[in-house]
Amino acid sequence: MKRYAEDSGKRLARLRAMPESWWEGQTKFFDVHRSHAWVMVRRVAHTAHHRGQQMAILRMLGRDLHSNYGPTADTGGLMQNHAPTIYAYSGLDALFDGEFAGGAKTRLPGSGGRVVTERPDQSV
Repeated sequence: MKRYAEDSGKRLARLRAMPESWWEGQTKFFDVHRSHAWVMVRRVAHTAHHRGQQMAILRMLGRDLHSNYGPTADTGGLMQNHAPTIYAYSGLDALFDGEFAGGAKTRLPGSGGRVVTERPDQSV
């Protein structure tokens, strides 16, 4: 995890150093040419898709879920109900010290009885 964080920081620094015009430049994406911006959006969307799959599996296993890209049922429900975004750790130091040194994740408040879906009357 520490190595991944270090490598991600290096990639971020390199991207920040690129001029804005670089994003419009072309690169090869498998067998076609795409803009750097298109490739970045594709990678973010693909990662979000897999992260959503993992969250669905954890939910089916009865695990509490911290925020991912916004509130969850365990952090208070829906954004329009002013549910907070609560991450498991406040930052990298808390993650590394918490996970590997026995520290606890941020406490989750639950929904407080509020509706946690935009379609509560529909059964699946």
